[in-house]
Amino acid sequence: MDLRIFTEPQQGASYDTLLTVAKATEDLGFDAFFRSDHYLRMGDGDGLPGPTDAWITLAGLARETKRIRLGTLMTAATFRLPGVLAIQVAQVDQMSGGRVELGLGAGWFEEEHAAYGIPFPKEKFARLEEQLEIVTGLWATEPGATFDFHGEHYDLTKSPALPKPAQSRIPVLIGGHGATRTPRLAARYADEFNMPFGSPEDSETQFGRVRAAAQEAGRAADAITFSNALVVCVGKDDPEVARRAAAIGREVEELKTNGLAGTPAEVVDKIGRYAAVGSRRIYLQILDLDDLDHLELISAQVGSQLS
Repeated sequence: MDLRIFTEPQQGASYDTLLTVAKATEDLGFDAFFRSDHYLRMGDGDGLPGPTDAWITLAGLARETKRIRLGTLMTAATFRLPGVLAIQVAQVDQMSGGRVELGLGAGWFEEEHAAYGIPFPKEKFARLEEQLEIVTGLWATEPGATFDFHGEHYDLTKSPALPKPAQSRIPVLIGGHGATRTPRLAARYADEFNMPFGSPEDSETQFGRVRAAAQEAGRAADAITFSNALVVCVGKDDPEVARRAAAIGREVEELKTNGLAGTPAEVVDKIGRYAAVGSRRIYLQILDLDDLDHLELISAQVGSQLS
């Protein structure tokens, strides 16, 4: 089971804070540092010092880290044109020496689009599908050849399809709870399917849908890695769990129900329930980015039991 650190910087984090967390992620033996792609905070708080752009952040981290994988859960297809996104991600992959992964989603948070003047189209899923075909098609085009695409939302003519990533194939992550279109899209494009904030039972159902869609599309059942994203709140004892829950404005019992919360033994046990339904990777949503002791505890007493 891979453990990855997943951050939500729109809630309030500077680049320096993210760099500190990313370096701790690397030093403590976690597999990867991922971040959300949002421009507006959600819920309470002031969001200070303001948003940071996902791919600018990852470009900086690409030069400041050596081992960990870097990526997004999920880049919003509404934020960037697909040709530009392909260039950005390929360049960051080069800057990292081939450690980038692209999580790409349709985009959903209408308020942040209004706040920053970003168009929020009514039909988003069809745009996401075209973006996936374009981005992966640009990367797969042989050097010296050109790429053309003529869709309902995007039109590319004689693109040189440059630059190329450092990796021969950048892993693509697709996720979500959708019962029909999402599994079909994952079957076509995903190297990894992520179930965000779902129970083991719901994860098992959704993973089954994706496997079935992959087999229908002619892909091997094990061609896609399955993962979960879950909020995490671990303490060496009950008072420490309660303190960490209070720091992020959540209730312990709610966190135990909907995330990974409790003592290390409790969290290891629950991760085992996800492993039993096919999950091979957990994205640990860290909401208090100043609490590096939390990461140390997870590494020493959770990660060590899963490695």
